[in-house]
Amino acid sequence: MDLIVPLQDAVTAFADWIEPTSAELDAIEAELPLILADADLLDAQIITLDRTPSELDERRLRRARRRVLAERAALANRTATVSLPGGAA
Repeated sequence: MDLIVPLQDAVTAFADWIEPTSAELDAIEAELPLILADADLLDAQIITLDRTPSELDERRLRRARRRVLAERAALANRTATVSLPGGAA
């Protein structure tokens, strides 16, 4: 029987660098409204895959597309106003 203890790090694959950094978590949090809007659009598209879209489905798709575009614009505006480190513009 072989012991796994010498290979524990390789088996568990845990290291400090695997966890997301605070900056990465902040970036995810900033993009979360866009991620949720994309998920809603995908849900609306999936609903219409196996049938002809009804008037309600078309409204749902248009609303979801508008929300995605609005969130993309808002995210672009937020990232454009963030100042870069070192005084670069």
